Amino acid sequence: MILPTPTDIRDVSLAIRDAVAPVFLLTGIGSILGVLVNRLGRSIDRARVINAMNDEQFYKYLDELNVIVKRTMWMRWSVGLFIFAGLCVALSIASVFISAELKVNLPHFVLIAFITAMFSLTIGLLCFLREIVLAAQENITSERQTRLR
Repeated sequence: MILPTPTDIRDVSLAIRDAVAPVFLLTGIGSILGVLVNRLGRSIDRARVINAMNDEQFYKYLDELNVIVKRTMWMRWSVGLFIFAGLCVALSIASVFISAELKVNLPHFVLIAFITAMFSLTIGLLCFLREIVLAAQENITSERQTRLR
């Protein structure tokens, strides 16, 4: 039937309503990913500068390079977890619309996808926090080394 029935319209409007909050969550995930990728890029650029130094300078900054390597590892984990969370949220949104269109009841799949996204976000935020702690320690160490030179 080409013309939708009031029940069909109601089902679609309920699916749209249910999908609005997760869409805002996707926006937040995208914003945090932007920050993480920017920090990751700056760390990689700094590592390249240190690697391009002559041997004498390189050994002076070896401790900083080691911290940068640790930081990039934590940022890569965080980025991966945030991307995975975004995929889980997108799957839960798609499942809401698929269940409305096909008249299939998928509450368990939506619930599992959303809970998985929340766990992934939580672990990703903890990885990001660890990277920030390492960056703060690196900053304190580099300031101390600058004063000693």
